[in-house]
Amino acid sequence: MTVLYLTRHGQTEWNLEGRFQGQKDSKLTELGEQQAILLGERLDDVELDIIISSSSGRAYRTAELIKGRKNIEILANDQLKEMNIGDWEGQIIKEIEEHSPDEYHCFWNRPDLFKPCGGETFGQLYERVTQEIEKIIKIYKGKKVLVVTHGVVLRTLITYFENKDIKDLWNGTYMNSTCLNIIEINNNERRFILQGDISHWENIVSCS
Repeated sequence: MTVLYLTRHGQTEWNLEGRFQGQKDSKLTELGEQQAILLGERLDDVELDIIISSSSGRAYRTAELIKGRKNIEILANDQLKEMNIGDWEGQIIKEIEEHSPDEYHCFWNRPDLFKPCGGETFGQLYERVTQEIEKIIKIYKGKKVLVVTHGVVLRTLITYFENKDIKDLWNGTYMNSTCLNIIEINNNERRFILQGDISHWENIVSCS
């Protein structure tokens, strides 16, 4: 059986500022680093075979902190980077809602109809990340693999594994920083045994 452990990067400076990140990057906050360390401690008893991380700095740093002193290879993967949201990247979310209300509404409510300005559609993101996850499943058959990626990518992968339509992408558990998702894969059967779990946050007073 192949087991995928899927998580999102820790909290970043732009998360705190309320900015869309996309494929641009910002550093983890002190809290974000703590979130990653706690997830690493939670996974201490899991004998991971490989860590595959989005090549974005915030995700790769999260992977390093989860790894800690464990003797596990981290592979950077460009195909697991966050959705490219074009001109919106780096902008304050509230300002986007003001100057592009229709597209902002589509982004969160009808992702199948979202038309980016210079970036990817949800359909293009879906093709990119689902093709890559299938490659990972094939290469690491029978292994335990930790994938460190991003919020929209995670919701896209969950949509894929649950055979849902893109329009329903946001229907489900919110992907908080360093949340843990676990999916077991046995031939053609794919079954989530955990989604969006943040119980490793229990010793943190405030997280986001």
